[in-house]
Order: sequence, then structure tokens, then C-alpha cells
Amino acid sequence: MGIRTLAELDLGHILEDSFAGAGWPITLVAPSGASAALVGFSADISQLIDPDTGQTVSGRLATIALRISSITTALPGLDLPYGIAENNSAPWRVTFANIGGASFTFKVVKSMPDRTVGVLSCVLEAYR
Repeated sequence: MGIRTLAELDLGHILEDSFAGAGWPITLVAPSGASAALVGFSADISQLIDPDTGQTVSGRLATIALRISSITTALPGLDLPYGIAENNSAPWRVTFANIGGASFTFKVVKSMPDRTVGVLSCVLEAYR
């Protein structure tokens, strides 16, 4: 087994272990309406750094990280999630709960697949 194959298998333990690890339930919904219940990393923070001044500012940055092989298994035949700029098109959507149990829905605005080890990171924006 090559090191990349081993790294992808380890990624499954790192991202998807919700018992002893940091895995968290995440629902992914394609523009077509197809959905998948996955486990990965999620973040939703409210303090950012202003790149012009270096000062902390109030804002919202939500992200997820999912295993590509889990996405393609759960949603066969579909592309990986990506940002859709048109407002008249349905976006890729992501839903997860915070540590207090409140659920939030976001749309994917930026997708960064790392096909070397098989992880997809996405930047999200609140979705109504």
C-alpha cells in the first residue's frame, strides 16, 4: 500500500470518527436536491482578522472538510460541491448543528478539493 493510499485511509479515521474523534454530522445537499448524511469537520467562527488593518473584527466564517471518497460514494455520478455564483440557481447546501444543538444551513461559496489525500474543504455562507 502506497503512502497516499494510507493517508486517505487515515483521513477517514481523522475526519469521520464521531465516537473518539472530532467527526461531526454534516448534511450535504446538491443543487438537484439529492442529499447525503456525512461526517466531517465543521467550523463556524465569528471573529476574523481584517486583512487591511490586522485588527480583529466581528464577522462569520463557516467551513467544512469532508472525505472525497465518502461524498462520491453517497452521491454517485455528481460533481464535488462547488460554489454557484448565480442567484437564480440552486446552490450546494450544507447543514450542521453547533455544539449547543442549533442547526444552521449554509451554501458553498468556495470549494478546495485536495485530490492528493482526498479531502474537500469548503468555505460557506449563511443560506436562507
